[in-house]
Amino acid sequence: MFEKVLIANRGEVALRIHRACREMGIKTVAVHSEADANAMHVRLADEAVCIGPARPGDSYLNKSAIISAATITGVDAIHPGYGFLSEDADFAEMVEEHGIAFIGPKSEQIRMMGDKLKAREFAKECGLPVIEGSDVLNNVDEARTKANEIGYPVIIKAKAGGGGKGMKIAYNDQEIGTAYMMAKAEAKASFPSDDVYMEKYLQNPRHIEVQILADSYGNVVHLGERDCSIQRQNQKIIEETPSPALNEAQRKEICELARSAAAKIGYISAGTMEFLFEDGKFYFLEMNTRLQVEHPITEAVSGVDIVREQLRIADGAKLGYSQEDIKLHGCAIECRINAEDPETFVPNAGKVTEWHAPGGLGVRVDSEIYSGYKIPPFYDSMIAKLIVHGRTRNGVLMRMNRALEEFVIDGIKTTIPLHQKIMAQPEYIDGIYDIHWLENNIRNFK
Repeated sequence: MFEKVLIANRGEVALRIHRACREMGIKTVAVHSEADANAMHVRLADEAVCIGPARPGDSYLNKSAIISAATITGVDAIHPGYGFLSEDADFAEMVEEHGIAFIGPKSEQIRMMGDKLKAREFAKECGLPVIEGSDVLNNVDEARTKANEIGYPVIIKAKAGGGGKGMKIAYNDQEIGTAYMMAKAEAKASFPSDDVYMEKYLQNPRHIEVQILADSYGNVVHLGERDCSIQRQNQKIIEETPSPALNEAQRKEICELARSAAAKIGYISAGTMEFLFEDGKFYFLEMNTRLQVEHPITEAVSGVDIVREQLRIADGAKLGYSQEDIKLHGCAIECRINAEDPETFVPNAGKVTEWHAPGGLGVRVDSEIYSGYKIPPFYDSMIAKLIVHGRTRNGVLMRMNRALEEFVIDGIKTTIPLHQKIMAQPEYIDGIYDIHWLENNIRNFK
């Protein structure tokens, strides 16, 4: 097994990776920006290296600085977490060229799935259902012509996109020009390419994803599906497993389709196949070639430590179990806690004056926040994840209400009150929601 791993990330995921490494007897190296010098994973790591100023481009996205830190500290492997460089094929290739293991898939797999149009073609070849769409659109006229062929509404998407960025909807010819230009501008600002393409826009879908684990010996398993439909501006707010929208036949169908597709491309490591689900039909959305923020709910129902498996697979180990060995138990829900005003969603960085995480049976909190910690304003506003597990969905909802009530974060505003309101809505309690439900109903929450 690896002796030393560099964690090329920050926040709760960096601490999550550190914990998995320590439980396996692996030493860790934390790289950090000047703003994160007092972060918990930096304090706990065996070694720490400052790689630059607060701005991500000067630190967590600085590939040369991270490779230099890895070389100086003599690590065996680099874990990229999620976000930042986790799906940057060039970075993965740099790591490989330096003789360091990249804890994730091969760079060519990241590159293939990172190109959304290539991913669509791959999906078709593997028998996955895809939404009607276009190739790269070169101008507004092309976009307007294709939109009329497909039929409105349509969505313009960044070819190299992800995380909800570079996506704009058009409902008619008057809106298509603006949608095209805005998507292209956002893609240019956020990704290596400003190329955009078009898909038919589904009006009321669920967002369903399937967790995959695959080793380098051709063994591939799925760990069930997650429902990530509680979203705001294409950003996930709450996730749960299993999805209350699927019956057992649908669940078996989509999970096996995802597992089979990953096997066909020879995928290695943890990955997630994402789908939209509407009117009883699935449509391939994309594949995330990394660890997902919501992985803890899958760990809760499967008993599989996904980060530990990533480390083992990257070190050349076999999975050690087949699909028949995977048994999923109960239900789990994750609430993402952001340092934001719960009504306006304006980020609210600052000093945490008091911190008390909920506990008890079936309750897990992933966070590196502590009393006295100053949340920097330079990064994503998610500061904690509250994960609750139980035998039944109703039991989990009751447990989540109790845990949210017990959660104390003073000194800053957080989205805990929003989660409490969501948990009280009849539609959410009944599992009747889609990706637009939150934005369409949030003004009526009491």
